[in-house]
Amino acid sequence: MRKAKSSGPTYRVPFRRRREGKTDYRSRLRLLFGRKHRVVVRKSNRYIRMQLVSADKFGDNTLVAAISSELSSLGYDGGKCNCPAAYLTGLLFGKKVKEAGFDDAILDIGLHTPVHSSNVYAALKGALDSGLMIPHDPAVFPSTERICGDHIATFLQKPSFVDMFNSVKDKILSGKEMEMEIGREIEIEIEEVSTTD
Repeated sequence: MRKAKSSGPTYRVPFRRRREGKTDYRSRLRLLFGRKHRVVVRKSNRYIRMQLVSADKFGDNTLVAAISSELSSLGYDGGKCNCPAAYLTGLLFGKKVKEAGFDDAILDIGLHTPVHSSNVYAALKGALDSGLMIPHDPAVFPSTERICGDHIATFLQKPSFVDMFNSVKDKILSGKEMEMEIGREIEIEIEEVSTTD
């Protein structure tokens, strides 16, 4: 009778995140050997998330973050997990990273399959267009028509979608989203002061 693989004196229990299918430690180790900050791109069914992460012996530290739900405050009313939203999130993330004083990083897509023209690479394209230096192959990017949302505008029969995309892109590049965030912070501080008086 054969023994189960999990029996025997030399059996080693895999790391918890490996057992849960959340981390590929071989891939992670190769990224850490680069000794650069990582641009972590994660995609769910609802949002695109991007983080600038540094690693030390105690774990990962998130330095800058952006999520596609932030695009609503800039006038974007499309889906938050499609190709245009991924690009705009990457553009917004890149502007935040540049404002924080970082210039270069490496891409970390985790367990996402590296499919050419996917939303993960649309987010990378946005980060590059903001001025970040990230090693890449230009062949992986989606076409300009997909990034602008021409396919969505055609399907919805809504030509204004592309205009909305361009408007939000201009706001991000002009830095208006930073002014809006500063304004929100000032409003919060004023509310806190008024409530304490």
